[in-house]
Formats: sequence, C-alpha cells, structure tokens
Amino acid sequence: MSISEQDWQAAVDAIAEAEVAVISCHVHPDGDALGSALALHRALANAGREALVSFSEPFVVAPHYRFLAGLDRLVPPDQVPEHADLFLCFDAGSLDRLGSLVDAFQGAARTVVVDHHASNTRFGDVNLIDAASPASAVLCRELLRRLGLPLDTEIATALYTGLVTDTGRFQYQATTPETHQLAAELLAAGVQQYEVAKAVFETNDIGYLRLVADALGRITQVPEASLVWTRVDLADLAAHGVDMDETEGLIDLVRTDGSSDVAAVLKQQPEGGYKVSLRSKGATDVGRLATSFGGGGHKYAAGYSTDLDAEAVVAALVAELTGAPANAPVG
Repeated sequence: MSISEQDWQAAVDAIAEAEVAVISCHVHPDGDALGSALALHRALANAGREALVSFSEPFVVAPHYRFLAGLDRLVPPDQVPEHADLFLCFDAGSLDRLGSLVDAFQGAARTVVVDHHASNTRFGDVNLIDAASPASAVLCRELLRRLGLPLDTEIATALYTGLVTDTGRFQYQATTPETHQLAAELLAAGVQQYEVAKAVFETNDIGYLRLVADALGRITQVPEASLVWTRVDLADLAAHGVDMDETEGLIDLVRTDGSSDVAAVLKQQPEGGYKVSLRSKGATDVGRLATSFGGGGHKYAAGYSTDLDAEAVVAALVAELTGAPANAPVG
C-alpha cells in the first residue's frame, strides 16, 4: 500500500483517543462505502467503544444492501453531533461528497479520511488514501488489523460486500492476488458468499427490469469516440416505480458493448442536469475525464455532475475523447 506508516499510526491513535467517534461515508452509499462504515462501527462496538454510524440525506439504504446486518444501528444525520471527538469517513473523494454531514465533519476535533479514489482531495487531518486499492473495504480491513479488532461474520460480510461490489465481482483491473486472499479470509470468517451475490446482483424488482429495457432501447454508439451511452430520465423512474439508486448496475450492462472502450450512463436529477457514470475497458482514463468536468473517481470508473442537457453532455464527452469541437454533431 502507498499509505505511510506515520499516517496509519496517526489514524490508529485518533481512533484510540476518541471518546465518541462518528463513522460515515459518501452520500447515496454503495456497497463499499456502506459496508466499510458498518464494519468499523461493528468492530468498535464489539470492543465496547462508543461510536455512531450515519450518512447524509437522503437517508435511505439502496434495496440491494438492505440484507446487511447493522442497518438498525444507523443514526439519522440530524442526530450526528456537531463537535465529535473524531469523524472518520469512508470512500468519499472530496468534502462535498459528505452531503449534509459536511458541517459535522468540519466541526470534529479530529478527522480521518479512508478512500481509494485517485482524485481524492485529502481533506482530512489524517488521510489513508491508496488509489491502487480495489476498494475502501481493503483499507478498512487493514485498519481493523492495526487496531487489533477481530473479524466476526457480520464484519466480514460487510467488508466482503464492499470488496465484491467495487471489484465488479473480481473482474475489474484493480483486482490483484491480494484481493482474492482477502476474499478467502472473509469467507473463512463466515461470509455466505452466494447470499451476498444473490442480494446484490441477482435480485431486482420487475419495474427495474422494465426500466433497463427502456434505457437499453435508446442506447447509442459514438464510434469516433469509442463511446457508448444511454440515459435514465425522471419520467422513466416514475413510469416504473423505481428509485434512481436502484439503477447503479445499469452501467455494467452498457459497458459490455464490444465496440466501445468508454461507457456512460446519464441520470437525470430532480434539480436539473445529470449525474454521469463512466466506465473504461482500459484505453481511456475516465478518472481524468471526470475530473475535467468537476468530478472524479478511478482510472476505469468515475463520474461527475453537470447542469447540461443530455445532448450537450454527450457532445462535451465526445469533444474530450476526440479533441473535436464540443458543438460538433454527435452520432
């Protein structure tokens, strides 16, 4: 890992010295963010340490992660203390990703950021950042080891959920031999791997499947940019009774287009504009691409938000990918 021993020790000391620790993650938490936060909270609770775990509004756990133990211990964000001894957050690449908990983070006596995004802005007092790590759950496991906090089945399941989701079921480029060794350790601790896989990858509402049919029906290739894209509009959500959080896996279908290196899914936002999810098969650094639009992420998986309409979003992506003017026609 690229994290220094000094930074690891600073994080361990900060946690050890805190009477009350707040543990959180980014807004709209995915399996890695939520799993890591729940794992650390459970480990501290098992050791008799006082801590609370929360995340920003909208304070809703996506359906795919509602099998995780410990959700009943989540504290609504308006109950998070404004001046905690310690605020530790997982998987947040920048301060704004904490949403309504930004003030609580800034008001804490000590802050620790644990993350694996290359674009992380290092906004904590202590920053455990390793862009080569395939998941924040990997860093969480190492933190638990250094704290001397043992695994149990609940902790292992939370960490495994983070690991399996952020590695795309161990198929993404960041997966290493050590990734599989960690998976083996977690399975040995009692994880029922098929129960996790079934909940996360094999359980969808029929409305979501119909929404996917609509979204794939409008999928578009832009060959000159090696780009394939589609969009999800608010009207799609209303028509099929689906929340936007449930569309997280759509990008993995879009990226299977064999003719394109870059995949994009545009998700319309209630306040206007779109959130854009990007994936690359290897030839394009979409983390750098997203950063150019004010977002961030990893080399092969990233995203950003924009006020542009869908046509303008795609035109801007094509311009960045090809060097053509942004007002050029989009195929």
